[in-house]
Amino acid sequence: MIVLQVNQVTKSFNGEDILTNVKLEVQDRDRVALVGRNGAGKSTLLKIIAGEMSYDSGDIIMPKNIRLGYLEQHAGLESKLTIWEEMKSIFSHLIDSEKELRSLEAQMADPAVYEDPEAYAKVAATYDELQLAFNEAGGYRFESDIRSILHGMQFFPDDYDKPVQALSGGQKTRLALAKMLLSKPDLLILDEPTNHLDIQTLSFLENYLKNYSGAILIVSHDRYFLDQVVNLVYEVSRHNVTRYVGNYSAYLTQKAKNYELDKKKYEKQQEEKAKLEDFVSRNLARASTTKMAQSRRKVIEKTDWMDAPDGDEKSANFGFTIDRPSGNDVLRLEDVAVGYSNKTVSSNISFSVYKQDRIALVGPNGVGKSTLLKTIMKQLPSAGGHIQYGTNVQFGYYDQEQAALSGNKTVLKELWDEWPLMNEKDVRNVLGRFLFSGDDVQKTVSTLSGGEKARLALAKLMLLKSNTLVLDEPTNHLDLDSKEVLENALLDFPGTIIFVSHDRYFINRIATKVIELSSKEATLFLGDYDYYLEKKEELEELAMESSIAQNTVVQKVNTSTIDKEAKKKERQIRRQIDELEEQIPAIDSEIALIEEKLCDPEVFQDHEAVQKLQSELDNLKVKQDTISNEWLELQEQLEEITG
Repeated sequence: MIVLQVNQVTKSFNGEDILTNVKLEVQDRDRVALVGRNGAGKSTLLKIIAGEMSYDSGDIIMPKNIRLGYLEQHAGLESKLTIWEEMKSIFSHLIDSEKELRSLEAQMADPAVYEDPEAYAKVAATYDELQLAFNEAGGYRFESDIRSILHGMQFFPDDYDKPVQALSGGQKTRLALAKMLLSKPDLLILDEPTNHLDIQTLSFLENYLKNYSGAILIVSHDRYFLDQVVNLVYEVSRHNVTRYVGNYSAYLTQKAKNYELDKKKYEKQQEEKAKLEDFVSRNLARASTTKMAQSRRKVIEKTDWMDAPDGDEKSANFGFTIDRPSGNDVLRLEDVAVGYSNKTVSSNISFSVYKQDRIALVGPNGVGKSTLLKTIMKQLPSAGGHIQYGTNVQFGYYDQEQAALSGNKTVLKELWDEWPLMNEKDVRNVLGRFLFSGDDVQKTVSTLSGGEKARLALAKLMLLKSNTLVLDEPTNHLDLDSKEVLENALLDFPGTIIFVSHDRYFINRIATKVIELSSKEATLFLGDYDYYLEKKEELEELAMESSIAQNTVVQKVNTSTIDKEAKKKERQIRRQIDELEEQIPAIDSEIALIEEKLCDPEVFQDHEAVQKLQSELDNLKVKQDTISNEWLELQEQLEEITG
């Protein structure tokens, strides 16, 4: 079933075309990615589809019963409710149904209804119908669903009573995403949902979206995420949209193949056209060949010659060089602790950095990755431990918050003021390599987009020519093309790189070592991100096996202890049985002797003697019965122990 059709949609701003005759289709269960450069019109198209922006012409067609959910970039949840109350508000209809069910239960328990068969049958039928609908709508599991989504988005039971308005911006964004996922619209539209999510949360989101029951339309610059989730890609480029089947990697392959085929076809057509034009120019004036030339000219005029295929759009073009190399030992951290305002967020951090290492720092949000980079850069004091710096180490620091950029300067001045000995032409050439050309260099820094600020910060970093780059989320705000340019520049960089990133594709390409940071330690993995995942899985399996082995040992120890106790008990019972078996013959003999005496005529005639012997006999028989019962009980216990 088609849930969305975009037909010939056109949109312009101030006379400049943004989208031209765009066509797009989404079917139920499709996972669709919109990709393209920053400023290509991806977010604009999402806003048009979501009904939040008008368009000049064309049609947006959706079935009437389709529920659409749209989460725009940087959208944060604003509410006076607690986290739990806000999440439950999605299910107000189920909560109302549950109240109605309780009311019906109370009616059925009312004697006035219970004793009236007709009234009871009517209420019971209503109850059964409502209960069935309640169950099918997820009434008995919605609280479990809330807990599951909140846990995946890193909200735990201790957080449930927190007011939403007390959360940080990033937490509000995650909560808005959690609420959107819980509402389960038929068409889920997400604009950059992976921004500022840690790797653990990204993995949860990927798995959730893979199994999502509706259709999904996503804008994202996270290539690893797109490869995991989507099965269709629409590229927004030069105001148009082109469809590709498959995930992001498949899209890249198809795009390159299509370009090569179109290029060959275009070149062949141009050769044919050139031959026709040459024939016309040489033969049109001759009386003998003029008709043939005119015929070929008509062919040229009537043929729908294809346009030259669009090559890649203009890309940034830069690389990182160094003034002089560092020594082999770049950094050594020994039991370092990091944090803010006397609050330590991570401790026992020990690792060494050597020349030409490419080290990725990974770990959950809030564990202190960015704090550690700031501590290494001496922007924050260490909360403990020791950091030793190597010889000739020159740091270049990329701050994800772009704190070093001056908001009131122009792009040109931002660069020129720090390198005043450069002439204006050279400064402009540098900026041009980062896609700032013409009037772009006169833009005020504060008016730049996130991607433009990122490129400007990278331009400054390039000019430093540092031998050790410390990068905090360098791919944030960069479009897919700029990410690839940055990756290639870093791969060719002859120095050392320490970086924090949630971009798993980027980590895979750049990292030669991965350090996982937790609140209590730093663990080193020698390899890229895929190796890190494999090793983590292997370590978890080993830990599980070790745990099973320990439990087995404990069980064996317990079994051994039980066996020893059983043997001891068996010995005790056997001794008791032996003692009883020794007593039984003696008692039997005494009983037999007394019975013999009672048969003696002399004794039988002595009334007092008979009474005395009879009393002794009775006591002996009671003792005999007691011993016999004890012997039987001990035999049963022995059988239980010995099996």
